[in-house]
Amino acid sequence: MKTNLIIVGLIVILLFGGIWWSRSLQSSDPSVISMQGIHWHPELAIFVKGERIEIPENVGIGPMHAGMPGYDASMQMAAMHTHDASGVIHLEFMRGPVHQNDVRLGQFFSMWGKDIRSFGSNMRMMVNGAESVEYENYMMRDGDKIELHYE
Repeated sequence: MKTNLIIVGLIVILLFGGIWWSRSLQSSDPSVISMQGIHWHPELAIFVKGERIEIPENVGIGPMHAGMPGYDASMQMAAMHTHDASGVIHLEFMRGPVHQNDVRLGQFFSMWGKDIRSFGSNMRMMVNGAESVEYENYMMRDGDKIELHYE
């Protein structure tokens, strides 16, 4: 009886110790921004010579985006996508770790099939009203208002 209790105790310690150790390894990765998914909605507006360019609907939706981070085969949708032409980018990583590279602005342009620098010259970027020079390396966050201006 005492041996059984010791064995059960060791199994419990090993089980919880393994879970704690696994989580501590994952959370120590500086590129991980969330271990449990995210559901964010930054907004992107692109202006060329003062005229707003429409961002198309359904970027990231369809079988051609299989293999992209967070792709959901049952819905044929990447975790980063648009639904309409409003400029809202949906970052819907529903489970598991999300890395910095998964939410970079350049990732969106890749999915769209566009080069961020292809809209014109003298590119300027504003994020939430402040100038930024991160461009394609910018890590989008929930509620961000991102503007790209080209001459």
